[in-house]
Amino acid sequence: MGYINENDKKYLKGEFEKHLKEEVKLMVFVGDKCQYCSVASAIAKEVSDLHPLIKFEEHSTEDSLAKKYGVEHAPTVVITDGDKYDGRIRYVGLPSGYEFSSLIEDIIDVSRRTAEVSPEVMEKLAKIDKPVRIQIFVTPTCPYCPRAVRTSHRFAIINKNITGEMVEALEFPDWANKWNVMSVPHIVINEDVQFIGAYPDEQYIEYVVKAYEKMR
Repeated sequence: MGYINENDKKYLKGEFEKHLKEEVKLMVFVGDKCQYCSVASAIAKEVSDLHPLIKFEEHSTEDSLAKKYGVEHAPTVVITDGDKYDGRIRYVGLPSGYEFSSLIEDIIDVSRRTAEVSPEVMEKLAKIDKPVRIQIFVTPTCPYCPRAVRTSHRFAIINKNITGEMVEALEFPDWANKWNVMSVPHIVINEDVQFIGAYPDEQYIEYVVKAYEKMR
């Protein structure tokens, strides 16, 4: 028995047929004593089976690719083309519940090698020329979290200096406690700038710019 029901599989196949353009790699990084690693791999494998342009790979958090991408926690799911996007679009913890929709939308964007933002946001993104890491703490039952995750991932698709990292707060409580995560989505940028909420792109980018300017 799989994790994706037949009706959802049928719908996803149709969406992938309409929207996928180029190959996408769905990489799952696993480790020892990882409670959810087998589930993360199983979900990714089921998604990859829905279209030939989606390739599933499983890696260890101890291997050279994990070090290249800066992946330290298991499970971590990375959506990439293996070159242009490296490990910038990632999920630390299971992309389950409402976050499953984010996973699917990210696959489509990466396959299309593009993401949509307004010209004003694009202009601000283009000025970021140093590494910016956006971490979005979420829970599977939060209906607002996918918007915050997707915004960071769209920014990461557009700008090679940005990494968008969803963190499942319930799976990594010590990490969430470090930032005093009490409600979600809770966003931490460069371990410096924080805010709570699923803001529109135009407000979200201002926090990203603020974190970037603190580096200058």
